[in-house]
Order: sequence, then structure tokens, then C-alpha cells
Amino acid sequence: MTKKFWRQGEPFVWATGLALSLILFLTLLLFYVVLANGLAVFWPKKVALATLQDGRSLLGEIVQEETIPHTEKKRLQFKIGNRDLYGLDFKWVDASEITTLTYPKDVHVLERQEYGNFYGYLSEFEVKGISPPVSGSNSLAQTIAALEDRKVEVHLLGKKIANLNRRVELIDHHLAKARYNKEENTPAIAAMQGEKQGLKTEFEALVSILGEKSAALATNQAIFTDANGQPKAIALPNIVRAYQPNSMSFFAKCAYYLERLRELFFDEPRESNTEGGLFPAIFGTVMLIFLMSILSFPLGVLAGIYLREYAKDGWLVKMVRIAVNNLAGIPSIVYGIFGLGFFVYGIGGGIDQLFFPERLPTPTFGTGGILWTSLTLGLLTVPVVIVATEEALGSIPPGIREGSQALAATKLQTLTRILLPMASPGILTGFILAMARAAGEVAPLMITGVVKLAPALPLDGVFPYLHLDRKFMHLGFHIYDIGFQSPNVEAAKPMVYVTTLLLILIVLAMTSTAIYLRNKMRQRHSVVDV
Repeated sequence: MTKKFWRQGEPFVWATGLALSLILFLTLLLFYVVLANGLAVFWPKKVALATLQDGRSLLGEIVQEETIPHTEKKRLQFKIGNRDLYGLDFKWVDASEITTLTYPKDVHVLERQEYGNFYGYLSEFEVKGISPPVSGSNSLAQTIAALEDRKVEVHLLGKKIANLNRRVELIDHHLAKARYNKEENTPAIAAMQGEKQGLKTEFEALVSILGEKSAALATNQAIFTDANGQPKAIALPNIVRAYQPNSMSFFAKCAYYLERLRELFFDEPRESNTEGGLFPAIFGTVMLIFLMSILSFPLGVLAGIYLREYAKDGWLVKMVRIAVNNLAGIPSIVYGIFGLGFFVYGIGGGIDQLFFPERLPTPTFGTGGILWTSLTLGLLTVPVVIVATEEALGSIPPGIREGSQALAATKLQTLTRILLPMASPGILTGFILAMARAAGEVAPLMITGVVKLAPALPLDGVFPYLHLDRKFMHLGFHIYDIGFQSPNVEAAKPMVYVTTLLLILIVLAMTSTAIYLRNKMRQRHSVVDV
């Protein structure tokens, strides 16, 4: 009986099932940790007022509670904010030191452009050029909203200045090219120099107007006091959002949550990337994956087709297959070094020498950019696509090839009309694996083009619209940057979970789409079982 048990492989079946269960459990645990910590970040938390035994008071959100090691005492971690007053965002307090813990209704939470959140009480306003603020709990939000038109006006002036600066930069490039070609004394060059001077005059006038409007806007401020009555004047334009969480209804909290989600998806980051939106990083991640797919998928499929269908078996083909399999296991940082040397300095430097010599030594393509990063990741993922294509074509029974050729079909017709449609589900499986791996890679990106903050997107409304030489932001690097390079790790931790959740959702969305297409192709072209 025991021999039969081992002969039938029952222990291996149970071991395989146990391993699968363990993998599923760890995967679900990963999702639970990320979801639990990521989804709750933007929900407005109550602000507690703690009165301590020494008479001091403390305002802040209770972040966590733990038992002090080797004792039975407990302590609370408060997010106290007010970094410009205290120099820190978080503070631990022993529970035994707290005499009272209340949640006052009139506490304000201010999300600011800098110095993090401010927790305190509104004392008075100083506003100019708008109607005096109405009294009531919502007076601060109404006053900030009344200044929105002025903030938009300042923002539009900033965009005009940026456009003028871009036009001056373009003229400088044309002038540099003329100097390089020794064509300086021409009417066209004189006209460009006159246009540049006019743009500079307009630029200086707009900068002066912007400074005046910004200074006038900054005179509108509100006076707040912290838990101990210490006053603090805060310029209203510096306040991104103000709310009173202890007096908010459930629907008001839902509206706040949706507004924070809108900011996350469509706004730019602030506070050293620990606050604000992630639109540039989301855009850069998705665009990188698409460019990588366009560059790697056709090459990998063609290479797999050649190795399986056209190449004659021999020592050379065997060596190529071994090399392809080994390339799939090389550390990604090695690809990054290769991309830096070959694509950036090699090809990019050559492009600069041929097409942009007048701009040297300032590089145009001879520096990191989204094009070189896409090519590097494409090279990294090509072996996966090649192996998947070969395996998919090899799984098709030889009788199908023979039957097609017996009906007078050429090898190309057999390949394009029968073999590739039948192998498409397996090929797409390799593409899914390649896309998922590329989305999570960070090391090659750090060397070939990703940056902490990108001032302009690789795709915009300025001719030639697609700027492959530009650097970009990426969600994976954003996680590394704020999680391990930020000087204020505790404050950055919530954004780490949010960014991780976003990256997982993007990968799931793109791979789910590919899986759906794979299943549709499998249903349409599966004829093996007929």
C-alpha cells in the first residue's frame, strides 16, 4: 500500500497543492497590505487634542499605537505637522503622560505647498481686494476659493513666460546653427536676433508683472494658533486645501476623498514628491511600457519565428538559443550599463554629432531620455518574447504544417494564416510577462533617463509633439525616491503605498487587457481539438 502511494505520486501532488496555496496566500497578503495602507491615505482622519501632565497641549492625527518594548506601557504616535514651527512631523507620546484626549470641532487642517500640514485654530484674516470673509466654520475655504481667480491669473502668466522662454531657446538653437555654418551676416539671422530681443523685452515685462501679482497675492494671509496658542501667519495662496475633519459629515469626507483622488491622477507632485499628484509619473510609466512594447515585441516575434521555422538546426542555432536563455537571466542593472554606453553615449552621441553639432558640448540625444530607456527595456524583455514565440510555435502539431503544405500552401502562407494565429495566445503570454517585468524595473531607468521631477512631458502640444529626448518620471523610481531617499521617511510612507498601489493597478489593467485578447484569439484560432 505504501509503495503504491509513492508510485502514484500522491506526495508530489500534495506538495504541489501546498506550494500553490502558499503562493496564493502570499499574493493575497501582498494585495491586502498595499490596499489597506494605500486606500486609507486620503480619508480625512480626526485630529486629537492631547493635554499632557506638564500643562502643554498637542494637536495631531493619531497614526499608530504600540507597546513600549520590555514594558507594559503604551505610547501613541501623533502626526503633529507644523514643520515650520516644530521642525518635525511626528512625535511619540507615552499614554501615561496624557491627561485628556479630545477632538475639538473647530480645528483646521491646512494642506500647504511647503512645510507639510498645519494643525491649528483660525484666529483672523488679512485679505485685500476681495469681499471680507463671512463668519462661520467654512469661512476659510470660502476665502481661499475667492482668491482662486487671482491664482489662475498668476498661473497663466507663468505659462506665458514659459512659452516665451521656449521660443527664445528655439531661436538660440537656430542662431547657434547659423554660427556653426558661418552664416551669421544674413537678413534672416538679423530678423531672428530682432525677434529674440523683442521676446526678451516681453519676457522681462511679464516677469515684472508676475512678481507684482505674486507679491500682492501673498499679502492675503490668515493668522492661526497652534495647540499652545503660538501664532503663525500663513499666506493664503500657499494653502492648497483647508478643512475641519472633526466636524465633517460622511458625505463631506467622501467629497474630500474624491477630490484627493482627482489631484492624485491629474496634478503634479509637491513637497519633494511626498504630496500632491502623480500625473507625470503615471504618464511616464504608461508611455514607457507602450514604447518598449512597440520596440521589443515585433523584434522578439520575428527572431522567434526565424529560430523555429527557418533556421536549420546546428551548433550555431543551439548557441543562439543558449545565449537567448542566458540573456533572460542577466541582472537588469547590466542592461542599464549597456544602454548607457551603447544607446546614450554611442547612438545618442552619434546623432548629436551628425544632426546637432552646433549645440555641443550640450547634448541633445547624447543624454538620458525616454527613447533610450525604452530601447534598454526592450532589449531586456526581448529574450522573454523570443522564448515564448518559439515555445508557442513548437507546441503546434507537425501534422498541421504538413497538411497545409500538402494542400499546396507555401511556407509563408502556412506561417501567416495558420501557425501564427494558432500560436498567438502563447506569444501574447510572453508579451504579458515582458510587459509586467518592464513595468517594475527601476535600476536600468536610473541610468538611462528617469528623473525625480520632470518639468515637461515627453508628449505635449508643442511641435514636434513627441519629444523622445526628454527625461521622464516613473512610478517605480518614485517609490524608490520617496521611500529610501527622502529625508522625511515617515511623512513619505503614505505616498509610497499609494504609488505602489497605482503601479500594481496599471500592470493589472494592461496585463488583463492582454489576457482578454489572448483568450479571444485562443477561442477563434484553436482548432487542435477538432
